[in-house]
Amino acid sequence: MRRAGLGEGVPPGSYGNYGYANSGYSACEEENERLTESLRSKVTAIKSLSIEIGHEVKTQNKLLSEMVSGYVFKKFDLIFANNKISTFIHFEIQRS
Repeated sequence: MRRAGLGEGVPPGSYGNYGYANSGYSACEEENERLTESLRSKVTAIKSLSIEIGHEVKTQNKLLSEMVSGYVFKKFDLIFANNKISTFIHFEIQRS
């Protein structure tokens, strides 16, 4: 791919420097620095977002764990109560 200012018609010594003859600093380097900084800020944003997601996942897992253990205990309480009622009804039916 050709960039403007590169290639034919550019005087020797200023190739790729876009008017900054022999300055050692080109527009390509300037653009690279700008793009690098843009990429750096995007990576930083993604990193902080992933850390927040990790914290949220830990919190949700803890809440789910508490809900499941609470549900299991409630389930056993209901089963136990149901068995007591069934036993009571069974003995009451046999007594009558």
